[in-house]
Amino acid sequence: MKSYPENFAKLVESLEKLPSIGRKSAMRLAYFLAFEDKFSAIRLAHNIECCVQQLLVCEECGAISNDRICGICSDNERNNGELCIVANPRDIFLLEESGEFVGKYFVIEGLEKLELKHLEEVIQKNKIKEVIFAFSPSLGNESVMLYLEDKLEHLGLQFTKIAQGVPTGVSLENIDQLSIVRALQSRVKV
Repeated sequence: MKSYPENFAKLVESLEKLPSIGRKSAMRLAYFLAFEDKFSAIRLAHNIECCVQQLLVCEECGAISNDRICGICSDNERNNGELCIVANPRDIFLLEESGEFVGKYFVIEGLEKLELKHLEEVIQKNKIKEVIFAFSPSLGNESVMLYLEDKLEHLGLQFTKIAQGVPTGVSLENIDQLSIVRALQSRVKV
């Protein structure tokens, strides 16, 4: 980008590093921020700085939080005996947007990072009766579920996983084989 001013080129390069932002999108965003809406650019920079400096990971469940313990973990009305285990903190946002789940969460970003003792403490503290796995379908995630079932079976828990199959509005030709198999195995009466 030798024909661009150095600061503009650096902004484009920074934007390009964001997920799902290609070169053309980075150029459009950089131009918009630098020339068309400078107030939004300043506000965006401030919000990024605040997030980087102030956001924490909840000490209990691993969610993103403003405090050491997140709002979900500190909400006693969410003690319904259900614990939803997710693969990353972003999944909590998606599940919360649905409004369907009103229990507690626990983030497991891989078995190598898992503190099993801490998970057991969370289960016992919250009187968990059902563990719900909310993972994407994959052999690796199936292995994680089986491992956790084995390690936690002494707690007398019920283990379930979210349903998987064909998403609404997607034709069968665009569905992978594993999803089709799961959809057939999990079929329900009409």
